[in-house]
Amino acid sequence: MAKHANLSTTSHLHLVPSTDFVSIQVPLPLLGALQSAKQGFAELCFDTGFQVVSGMMERDRETLCGPKGRHDPDRKASRAGSAPSRLTFGGRQVAIERPRVRSRDGQEIALPSFGYFTQRDPLDARTLEAIACGVSSRNYRRHLEPQPAEGKESSVSKSAVSRRFVVLSQKQVRERLAAPLSDFDVRIVIMDGIVLHEHTVLIALGIDSDGRKRVLGLREGSTESEAVAKALLRELIERGLPTDRAVLFLLDGSKALRSAARKVFGSQAVFHRCQVHKRRNILEHLPERMQPSVKRLLEEAWSCSDAALAKRRLEQLATSLEREHPGAAASVREGLDETLTLQKLGVDPRGALYRTLRSTNPIENLNGSIGVYARNVKRWNGGSMVQRWVTAALMEAETRFRKIRGHRELAALFRTLQTFDAEQKTATAQRVA
Repeated sequence: MAKHANLSTTSHLHLVPSTDFVSIQVPLPLLGALQSAKQGFAELCFDTGFQVVSGMMERDRETLCGPKGRHDPDRKASRAGSAPSRLTFGGRQVAIERPRVRSRDGQEIALPSFGYFTQRDPLDARTLEAIACGVSSRNYRRHLEPQPAEGKESSVSKSAVSRRFVVLSQKQVRERLAAPLSDFDVRIVIMDGIVLHEHTVLIALGIDSDGRKRVLGLREGSTESEAVAKALLRELIERGLPTDRAVLFLLDGSKALRSAARKVFGSQAVFHRCQVHKRRNILEHLPERMQPSVKRLLEEAWSCSDAALAKRRLEQLATSLEREHPGAAASVREGLDETLTLQKLGVDPRGALYRTLRSTNPIENLNGSIGVYARNVKRWNGGSMVQRWVTAALMEAETRFRKIRGHRELAALFRTLQTFDAEQKTATAQRVA
């Protein structure tokens, strides 16, 4: 069958769930499309969309007022001309003539279709999505679909986008810092800080019994201090983080974070020291020629499933370094037992769970995503701005979270933690007695 293109055609769009139809006239700019396919198609879509919106509003008015030109003594509303208005369309606000309807007593009646299209949620979502994709507020307009040259738009300038993002990110901060944690079965907590323009934001990442990750909370301060860490942990407890059971903390070696967790959680805090950070600290004390061999010895020790054997190997390494490199030897011994916590808890060094939990990489990767999200910020204006951007980046990163590698091995780990928990409670009861 031959197909012929006319200069105009009529498309019928079905409005769900209503059984009504809206008919619109769609001009096909064939000559313009040949000259500029991109602009011609964009204008076609924009014009068609406007006709759909206008048709739906007119249909709402007809439903309220009845067919135009037909007298109806029982009608409950009447046409009242039109008024210039704005609605969200294609990530911007555009001007449109809004049909008006008044009740018999003179009260304005809102059109359902106009109420739907004027919601700011689509505009807000488009703004957050654009910033998450690396679009600066200055270039926001450029990433939107083009509209006809004669079209009037707003809410796309640099200042408008910035103001909108400030409001949205402030809302995210309020929601994130108040979200309850009682429905999240947290047994593993990873803590680390990120520095942005003289401000340190301490972040707590939780892992539940199913291997799902969740950003538990954050706290802004000048340094990664014990006071900031304690404030963050106490805030998490107020929001529902349990303190009546053992919790495994993965830390990078920060004494301030460890001290804060110990003071807040007491004997229920179980610590594992990041092996990647520990290895880096040890190697920094050694000349370059010795680093490969020492690195190999460290990995061999940490790959032992027997914690006692691994400890002996590490102590032997420290002894061999004592004479020539006492700083490296001291670094090996410092926190040695806590680098072997996973072995003590029965986690197989050959398994995926061990590779996941042996380091703080899960939260290091999260910190990296914050840097990518905020790469367009040229000037930081105080701690509240830092907190807003970090919160927005974390919430965007959460949309890409997956279960951790080795999550099927978590059940055995948590059973061991429960045994540890019971032993701690028994020991406490005996001391009290």
